[in-house]
Amino acid sequence: MKRLIFIILFFSLITITGFAEEITLTFSEAVAIGLRDNRDILLKTQDVEKAKLKIAEAQAGIFPTLDYTGSWFYTAGLYSKDLSQNSSQVTLKQYLYRGGRVINSIKYNDYKLEVTQSLLDKTKLETIFDFSQSYYTLLLSNFFVKLNKAILENSRQHLDYINARYKNGQASETDILQAQASLSLVEQAYEVSNAQQEAAGALLNNLLSLDKDVLVVPSTELKFTPKDVAFDQGFLKAMQTRPEIRQFEAQLKADKSAIQVQRAGGRPDIYASWDYYARSHSVTTTVNTRNWNDYNVFGLTLSWPVFDGWKTKALVEQAIVDLKQTQLGQAKLIQDIVLEVKNSYLSLKNAIDQIKASQADILFYKQNLLTAEEKSVQGLISSLDKNDAQLKYAISVFNQQQAVYDYVIAKFNFDKATGGFNEL
Repeated sequence: MKRLIFIILFFSLITITGFAEEITLTFSEAVAIGLRDNRDILLKTQDVEKAKLKIAEAQAGIFPTLDYTGSWFYTAGLYSKDLSQNSSQVTLKQYLYRGGRVINSIKYNDYKLEVTQSLLDKTKLETIFDFSQSYYTLLLSNFFVKLNKAILENSRQHLDYINARYKNGQASETDILQAQASLSLVEQAYEVSNAQQEAAGALLNNLLSLDKDVLVVPSTELKFTPKDVAFDQGFLKAMQTRPEIRQFEAQLKADKSAIQVQRAGGRPDIYASWDYYARSHSVTTTVNTRNWNDYNVFGLTLSWPVFDGWKTKALVEQAIVDLKQTQLGQAKLIQDIVLEVKNSYLSLKNAIDQIKASQADILFYKQNLLTAEEKSVQGLISSLDKNDAQLKYAISVFNQQQAVYDYVIAKFNFDKATGGFNEL
């Protein structure tokens, strides 16, 4: 009885672990999950939170500081009676002037927050593009597997047909060998398509931060919606909305603030302070006594680094070099964006032309299939000839799907190059 229960449990576990969890996702749902759970985006989000805390750290320089110091001492063996002493000190300090260091540090961190936010937006754009590529690649891979399976079945039918003709003396061994070689190539192509499908699914799971055993089934269809696109408009949009443009603009402002922060190193610091002291005081006469003494000290302090070995000068020059590097990077970025927008625009136009060509092929092979079906009904052609016509039509449909896929990816690439996705 125990053995029977064990066997039942064993096969139950096999059944449970043998089937992967399957979820059906539209493209918009996949993007929503990815933007919520993608690790790269989460890391960049933490960078934004850290940048906000950096601003709070810089703002602390505006406020006064309050410090308390307390001590206790015990003296043994020096007097006729062992004594303990206590002391306390409270210090309040307020900077009145720091050469512009505080205000420029706040500005610097404000601009760095804009830089970090731009990097987060850039990561989101790139990740959405990766989502689109992996999602629609998986969708196309599913079509490709089905097509190769149909080709495989058709090749086996042709091999059976040639074997039958060979038995009747109507085909040679060479014909059989050629059919077998063709079948072997088709089988290999079918296995490759299955591997591609599995790889596409694994990539999408990784981007969506899903478990490796989850099977995503794309439900959004590949569609071609012709839209007018213009390079000039795309470039202008890129200059206005690309996160990298905002990133460099903010970085330039941050570098200018950094120069002022370093220059403050050669300027005076002025602060006002108040110190309160309280301590016990031991008096030794014939009898040891103890009382408390307390007093206040108010002060105004000026500190000016007259000579620091040209350290401040070197730091300022380094900050100026950083500014020049950012300016050069901005100029290079604009050139790169021009090239990226141009290439994505040309790819999009080429994809549209490919769709038009595939539509013409579909019309031809669809008519060819209709003719074959009519001839099959009349008994003029065999069922294998009809299957060949169906397969040719299926291949033309897949070729159109491939062209639409190229268009969809080119469209997403163009949207990424111009700084935003119009439709998800």
